[in-house]
Amino acid sequence: MEIDQILDHIYKLPENSKMILKDQMEELVYPKNHILLKADKIEHHIYLIKSGIVRAFAPQEDHDITFWFGQEGETILSMRSYVENKKSYENIELLEDCVLFQLNIDRLNQLYQSDIHIANWGRKLAEIELLKIESRMISNELLSAKERYDLLMSESPTLIQRIPLKYIASYLGMTPVSLSRIRKEK
Repeated sequence: MEIDQILDHIYKLPENSKMILKDQMEELVYPKNHILLKADKIEHHIYLIKSGIVRAFAPQEDHDITFWFGQEGETILSMRSYVENKKSYENIELLEDCVLFQLNIDRLNQLYQSDIHIANWGRKLAEIELLKIESRMISNELLSAKERYDLLMSESPTLIQRIPLKYIASYLGMTPVSLSRIRKEK
């Protein structure tokens, strides 16, 4: 996805404001398996995904717990670092080679003070992230494992071809064996 599409998907900015925001971004390329964000560190950037797929996870003693996938057009950020300038709790791993747009959080906060349109873009970004979290929490509490799988496949059908099944199983809160059983029933 091109940067204009990604920015407009969050909030349609006037051209002048969009140019100011784009001028603060750097396009970066990282290889598969790169750890972009590390838990227990303050993250000073947000990223927009031009191409590739990533996962957010928390390491546990016997296995990682995957709780989010991001793909083209989505934002990568530690909300804790973004909002409170505190250490993040998540790791972000690239599951494919990725092209990302990087934006410094301090600089972004300065732009919020000087451009109301960019401030509104930031508000919409936070709202989108909040809704993702709410949706995830509700589905985990109210849906069965099979229903969570069906929802994932209806919302993002290509993920199953791009992400190792062990990460999808972890994301859905089940074992890889249970995921295989659900997939065989289809």
